[in-house]
Amino acid sequence: MHLNNFFLRSFRVLLFPFALVYGAGVMVRNWMYDKSILKTSHFNIPIICIGNLSVGGTGKSPMVEYLIGLLKDQFRVATLSRGYMRRTKGYLLANPSTTALEIGDEPMQFYLKHPEISVAVGEERIEAIPQLLYDRPDTEVIVLDDAFQHRSIQAGLNILLTDCQNLYTDDFFLPTGDLRDQVGSAARADILVVTKCKPGMNESEATRIKQELKPLPHQAVFFTSIRYGEPYHLVTRVNRPLNKNMEVLLVCGIANPDPLKKYLLEEANTYEACYYSDHHIFTIDDLREIRERYESMDAKEKIIITTEKDAVRLVKFGDVLGDIPFYVLPINVSFLFSDTRRFNELIVHFIHTFKQGTTTAA
Repeated sequence: MHLNNFFLRSFRVLLFPFALVYGAGVMVRNWMYDKSILKTSHFNIPIICIGNLSVGGTGKSPMVEYLIGLLKDQFRVATLSRGYMRRTKGYLLANPSTTALEIGDEPMQFYLKHPEISVAVGEERIEAIPQLLYDRPDTEVIVLDDAFQHRSIQAGLNILLTDCQNLYTDDFFLPTGDLRDQVGSAARADILVVTKCKPGMNESEATRIKQELKPLPHQAVFFTSIRYGEPYHLVTRVNRPLNKNMEVLLVCGIANPDPLKKYLLEEANTYEACYYSDHHIFTIDDLREIRERYESMDAKEKIIITTEKDAVRLVKFGDVLGDIPFYVLPINVSFLFSDTRRFNELIVHFIHTFKQGTTTAA
């Protein structure tokens, strides 16, 4: 594994000239938006944008879900995503017959967990928002998933995420690094959230990170960690807690499984893993492999664990799983330093202020 990482890093370094070309293109595009050569559209509704500057998992989906949970009892909420790796094109609004293949993993996850909200997908957000508002005219707030780099839309509130272990200030443009946008774009954010921190992070470490990020006076900075919930059955949704006697077979196709692996090492006896590429489309052959791996495990108490993101692509096999204990591990955002209330108040205050401003203008 270490040898593979070494060769991967070496290969990415060799691609440095391509990173310079890519970075130049990004900076020219941003300059054109800054100079209003490329136009930005505004909408008469509160829009909250969740995004990052890099590729890979920074925790956007858990943050979107956190906002849904925070807002859905107070406002009529809609989410709009690109629908990455779906097999359809254009605008789609989720309904009871929708599948993950049609709208993508994360939007399907939002819809299954929160069917009372509107969940839409569309590559061209500038076209999808009017269609969404036409289909759901009572919408009071839109949460844009992974849209920080989509400057054709001016969101009212921009929340920028960065992984604690891979801050955007330490990164470089693709393909040498993971950045898909320039570091200076962080200035457009209203809120900076450092994700995947250790739950026991101390104030001095947080201060060091703040000094590295150099937030502007108007930018609020928050630190979050991952909190895993109790596993629930893929089909029946009955809960079953992990314990130190269990042997776990981890089945996952996500960008960064490291926090999950660390959690399982702490909560279970041992674990094995079936890793797949990010957004992997599971097949019957995959299920056969998973079953064989599970049946080869010798432990008296054993369980299969997958992520919520993977579960939306596995639930279609519910009828063929038989008595295999296939469980889903939920993930939640946990704010450090008792900052939950401050974050929540900022979000709700933005929406109320926007609505009041709109009413006054009218």
